[in-house]
Amino acid sequence: MKNRRDFLRNTLGVGATLAAAPRLFPAPQANGAGMDMDHMSHGGPRSRIVSVETPDIPHLPWTTANGAKEFHLIAEPVKQEFVPGKIVNLWGYNGSAPGPTMEVNQGDRVRIIVDNHLPEATSMHWHGFEIPVDMDGAPGSSQDPIPPGGRFVYEFTLHQEGTFFYHSHMAMQEMMGMIGAFIMHPEKAYDPPVDKDFAIILQEFAILPNNPIPNSMNMEFNWLTFNGKAGPATTPLIVRLNDRVRLRFINLGMDHHPIHVHGHTFVVTGTEGGRQPKTTWGPKNTVLVGVAEAADVEFVANNPGDWMVHCHLPHHMMNQMSSVVGTMTRRSNGMPAGLGMEEGMGILREGHATSEDKGPSSGRGMGVGSTRDQTVGNGPLSAPQTEYSMDNMPAMQHKGMQRAAPEVAKDANSVPGFPQDAFMEGPAMAMDKMVDKPENYGLRPGWSGFMQGMMTFLRVLPPDLYNKVMDLREQQKDKPEPMPGMEHHHHG
Repeated sequence: MKNRRDFLRNTLGVGATLAAAPRLFPAPQANGAGMDMDHMSHGGPRSRIVSVETPDIPHLPWTTANGAKEFHLIAEPVKQEFVPGKIVNLWGYNGSAPGPTMEVNQGDRVRIIVDNHLPEATSMHWHGFEIPVDMDGAPGSSQDPIPPGGRFVYEFTLHQEGTFFYHSHMAMQEMMGMIGAFIMHPEKAYDPPVDKDFAIILQEFAILPNNPIPNSMNMEFNWLTFNGKAGPATTPLIVRLNDRVRLRFINLGMDHHPIHVHGHTFVVTGTEGGRQPKTTWGPKNTVLVGVAEAADVEFVANNPGDWMVHCHLPHHMMNQMSSVVGTMTRRSNGMPAGLGMEEGMGILREGHATSEDKGPSSGRGMGVGSTRDQTVGNGPLSAPQTEYSMDNMPAMQHKGMQRAAPEVAKDANSVPGFPQDAFMEGPAMAMDKMVDKPENYGLRPGWSGFMQGMMTFLRVLPPDLYNKVMDLREQQKDKPEPMPGMEHHHHG
């Protein structure tokens, strides 16, 4: 028992002084974020609750009306940019997928006006809420679906606390992105209180190449996202050295996700059902977040550095995987396909089988019907051919990508199984400038080439670097956000 007590004390500061927490958000917030927080000088008492940060997702503002906090949600089609140049058509709320984060207090009376701007009926479920059945949002059983152009007003009093979420209760609409975080802050601050509190929503989509619309009935998920972004476009979690940190993971999809945090040991302090007793806490560094579940983990960020936070399923650390794209063969390890019948059978009219202009066709066909949209070689492309291929990809902005040859052994092609990661991640995939933002300040050059899918950083920074990043973030707030689809301009 002594070791367990020591672990909890060292990890979460169980002996910290706890004071009653005043009400969060006593007045309407123009930006939806809670600013009523007495976060005193670092290392001093923390008697108030901090607002939850959801990187890359806005907060939903509210007003007071007839004794309730009133929110307005609009279900609508949205465009979401997973990574620079990859813009997809999703369904979400208020222009965002996932939808905006909602924060309330335990005991609040809330009113949520839901307007349906979708081309079909929808319904809103408040996942895990203990509320009257006519407010549950189950279509057909607790209410009629909300028709296109229709409205439904949900109103209830909240007695719970913890990490919850809202989502459409139409199954395929869930797979189109319709979910958002709903945080119920406790009447009294948790023991121990935290300095930083983050929420991350886990989603997955099946999207074919050159198609911007997810196939909601497909199980081959090739785009995996944190808060609507895939690495390296995910925004890092910025904390100060020795901050107490809470990470809230929310999963609504078809897969469970083992989320691993590098460099730190945490305890699981809550689920989608609320706070867990301390007697259940134990050391972990990976938490399995099941479908329709939430997991809260807490730790002291006492190990400085830029630490990866990611799903540990290997295919969930990649972008745009598909079984029907990419080269079919490697040098001297197969038959080139594409173009005409002779070439497809290995009978070449000119050149050689490993040249840059010999590769699979866009339709995987062979013979006279075989065509291609662009040259796809059976080995690494030369610099000029890479430039040509990149420049002829429609709707993609490749300026700023750092193109460098991957490091491979001279006899790599003779090794069975090669390649695995050589051409999927590394220097050739780096795009530091394209995903530049204040939170990335100070990362190692080329870092972006190794971040894909459900990956982000926990950046545990010393005070000077932390303050620098925060200053850059404040400066960024005054700059307009680019709309999805706009060209990415870079300087330097």
